[in-house]
Amino acid sequence: MEITAITPQKHDATRCNIEVDGRFFCGMQLLTVMEQRLKVGSVVTEEELSSLQLAGEKQTALDKALTHISASMKTEKDVRDFLRRKGYLQDVADYVVERMKGYGFLDDTAYAKTYAESAGKRKGSRLIRMELRKKGVADECIDAALAGLTDETEAAVAALRKYLRGKELTPDVVRKAYAHLLARGFDYDTARSALEAFRAEATED
Repeated sequence: MEITAITPQKHDATRCNIEVDGRFFCGMQLLTVMEQRLKVGSVVTEEELSSLQLAGEKQTALDKALTHISASMKTEKDVRDFLRRKGYLQDVADYVVERMKGYGFLDDTAYAKTYAESAGKRKGSRLIRMELRKKGVADECIDAALAGLTDETEAAVAALRKYLRGKELTPDVVRKAYAHLLARGFDYDTARSALEAFRAEATED
């Protein structure tokens, strides 16, 4: 691989962007670039750049990742994606993730449990599973989280109340309500049970 450009970063004068073969490859401390005499035309390997970045920026990357998770829980994939956007390579991401897991700041099992408990009030398990998979959570963590959910019919009925507020229960509206529940991740049986429960509520009222 050949370095084809080294440009200063707009928001951090101490770092620069390194392009390899015409494409952005990573960010790096300007001091490291100077010390290692990296320049346009230098032939490098990914392993060399990764090693240099890890040596010079692992603490900075860790600090940025800790700030990133301060507002809300994140998954390991969230942190890796964040670091990649910041220009860090895999070795740095591996280092940061392992350190954060060691501190107890990253726990995909706990994340999945918290997410499922919150989302389970308005979404079905199928949709929750899909969303957690997109977050990079392993299936065994998702299974454990979904096992802790209470009766989904109650959540489906709550979703129906919101969707059907002020609407007349015509056959067309009922069909749309059923489709709405399926889109929210509830399975066919749960959607059917929720509609029956909602009808019973409406009759009582």
